[in-house]
Amino acid sequence: MILAVAGGKGGVGKSTLAYNLGAALDALVVDADLAMANLPGGRERGPDLHDVLAGRADPTEAIRPGQVDLLPCGRSLSGARLADVRRLREAVAVPGYDRVVIDSPAGLRADAGVPLAISEACVLAASPARWALADAMAARELARELDCGLAAVALNRVVEEPPTRAVGRALGAQATAVPADPRLARSIPREEPVVDAAPSSSAARAVGALARAVRRCGLE
Repeated sequence: MILAVAGGKGGVGKSTLAYNLGAALDALVVDADLAMANLPGGRERGPDLHDVLAGRADPTEAIRPGQVDLLPCGRSLSGARLADVRRLREAVAVPGYDRVVIDSPAGLRADAGVPLAISEACVLAASPARWALADAMAARELARELDCGLAAVALNRVVEEPPTRAVGRALGAQATAVPADPRLARSIPREEPVVDAAPSSSAARAVGALARAVRRCGLE
C-alpha cells in the first residue's frame, strides 16, 4: 500500500497528518517535499531522499528508525536540483514495509503530482475554512487525473464545528475534523505521534478515523 497525503495549499498541517497517520497505520513515512522538507531528519547523519533520488544511496540506507520509521528528505537546494523525482516509485518500495505514507509537496506543481501518480489512494488535508474548499477541489481533480483514489479528507486544525458533511459530499469521500490540539503540533519535533502520546484524545480518535477510512478503501 502506498498512500499520499496531499493538499492544494501549504500550511494546512499536511506533514503532521502524514506523520501521525504513519503511526496509526504502522507505515514507513516518506518526506517527498524535495524543496521544503518538514519531517525530522537529524536523528543521525546519513543519506536522505535527495541522495536516493540522485542514485547516490539505497533507500534502506536512508531510513531513520523510531516510533515512526522515516525516510527523510534533505534540505539543500543543491540536493533538490540533483534529485530525479522519476525515481520516487523505486525509492519508496523498501523491503520490509508493506505500508508507505508519502508526505507530498503542497500545491499543484509537477513534483506534487508524482506522489499521487504512484499511490493507490490519498488523504487530502484541507483548511476547515469554507473559502478553502477550492484548494481541496483542485487537489482532488489532480488526484483524479492521475488515477489516485481518495480515501478521506482531513479538515485540519479545527476550532469550531466544521462543514464536514458538505465537504465530504463535494469531494466524494468521508471528511474528518482534526482538532487544533497542541499535542499534534508537537508530535513532529518531539517525535511523539498523538496515537501514542495521548491515545484517548480527540486528536488521536480523529487520526484513527482517517486510518480506518484508508483501510476501508481496501488498501490493507
